[in-house]
Amino acid sequence: MSVPPNFDRLAKIYRWMELVSLGPLLWRCRCAFLGQIGSRRKALVFGDGDGRFTAKVLAENSLILIDAVDASAAMLAELKRRAGPNASRVTPHLADARFWMPNQANYDLIVTHFFLDCFTTEEVESIAARVRACAAPGAIWIVSEFSIPGGWFGSIVARPLVAFLYWAFGLLTGLKTRAVPDYRDAVARVGFTLAGEQQRLLGLLVSELWLISD
Repeated sequence: MSVPPNFDRLAKIYRWMELVSLGPLLWRCRCAFLGQIGSRRKALVFGDGDGRFTAKVLAENSLILIDAVDASAAMLAELKRRAGPNASRVTPHLADARFWMPNQANYDLIVTHFFLDCFTTEEVESIAARVRACAAPGAIWIVSEFSIPGGWFGSIVARPLVAFLYWAFGLLTGLKTRAVPDYRDAVARVGFTLAGEQQRLLGLLVSELWLISD
């Protein structure tokens, strides 16, 4: 089992790296299903980077409590800083998501933004199985990810771009993964159903809403 990548050195510049690479599109992906969180009370957020999405959720939902899981101490510190006056509603967990076990069940919101692409398909399925076990009835899972669409755009633009991003993050953080996992099948196999999807950049970026299967 490989050690997790180290994103500590990117914590302070993460936002600017996003803006330089893909402008505001990654942020728009994160917020695609923001309207679904209004009634949620207990959230599990994996790898939110510098915490901008967590801060927005806390600001828009005054009752929600969030467990934030990240293998980077610097990213968790930045997340807590961005949460500002709402930081008391965030419980940080410095842990490798492949091994982290929740202390309680009944999360009604799960969030993974540009996170599952750091793992193999088998690792995603293992994480998803533990997520399913601690999810409350009616829980939703919001996912943002890179994807390789079909056709000329996928072959000529998306695949080389994603390969370059994997190479760059491998160089900066030690990330070993080099291809987007088949996370959709992995998530579906453990008991979630895709209920909504938005695409950007001809399918290079996707935002998804998953529900627990009946």
